[in-house]
Amino acid sequence: MSTTTTAYQLPGPPNLAQSLRTRRTGAIPGLLYRPAVPADPEKAAEVDRRLESWARDLDLFPASWTGDFSGFQFGRAVVLQHPGALDLDRLTAAGKFLLAENIVDSCYCEEDEGRGGSRRGLGGPLIIAQSALDPFHGVPEVEAEWREGIQADGPLRSYHFALEDYATFATPSQTSRFVYDIARLHLGYLGEAAWMETKYVPRVWEYLVMRQFNNFRPCLTLVDAVDGYELPEQVYARPEIQRITALASNATTLVNDLYSFTKELASDPTHLNLPQVIAANERIGLKPAYLKSVEIHNRIMEAFEEEAALLSATSPLVERYAQGLAAWVSGNHEWHATNTHRYHLPDYW
Repeated sequence: MSTTTTAYQLPGPPNLAQSLRTRRTGAIPGLLYRPAVPADPEKAAEVDRRLESWARDLDLFPASWTGDFSGFQFGRAVVLQHPGALDLDRLTAAGKFLLAENIVDSCYCEEDEGRGGSRRGLGGPLIIAQSALDPFHGVPEVEAEWREGIQADGPLRSYHFALEDYATFATPSQTSRFVYDIARLHLGYLGEAAWMETKYVPRVWEYLVMRQFNNFRPCLTLVDAVDGYELPEQVYARPEIQRITALASNATTLVNDLYSFTKELASDPTHLNLPQVIAANERIGLKPAYLKSVEIHNRIMEAFEEEAALLSATSPLVERYAQGLAAWVSGNHEWHATNTHRYHLPDYW
């Protein structure tokens, strides 16, 4: 695949100022989604309290980030995403992963966050971050140096201790599954960073491939462990199970593209997202590109629902897993549509 700059350019947001003035919120018109199970506010508040205490004890981020923490609504997010969670401990474990992934993304990948992230040379920090989950094995003195390095950095500590807590109730195969999915996530980070650094505008299919790696899949594949059971590895590895997992992950990741569209372009007009990529490739305005992105999401969502329903009829355990994926997708949509601290919609309707 060529990595040279294409002849076309990202169009940027022509009506961003109007979007910022109107602050349209709520669900995206025409978007296919299912209602989420309402989040218990007391449960969400308790998860937030536990997460804040955990982050403070591990010194994961400075006090100046507290507003970002509260505005993100981590507790509400995981309560919406995991309505079948066995207990608060498992919900908190899911919240720790969500928090850790956002800390790593903000501190290592996002240049516009002002927290030291850089696309240039990103592979180095991410391979060390992967080792916080997938431990280094070698001679004792080098292992000791590695442990000191992991403990010395907030994002690395967040990964390490989040996995340590998760492994207290998840099976080894569930833990290994998560570690593998984080490696996929890191690969997606690197692909996006390389395109941004070289100013390469991907074709639509290339962008969607990248988003299949740089997406929410690590969060979705927690659903059985958080709900208190295991989809056995030999079942989870089946191609048809992998496909519905990927479809659910891709659909909910495009939800993020659509809801974060205005916020991201306000801070970085060259930020890659599906509407930007469609507009550049098809040489159309952002409004028709955005509406076409909604259609692409809907087709992926329809495929997930149809195929998940067929698979669910084959086994009660597969049905439970598919329902967990669907609940995560619904809860994540609800969180995006109602988190007015972070998101608002473009003025396209």
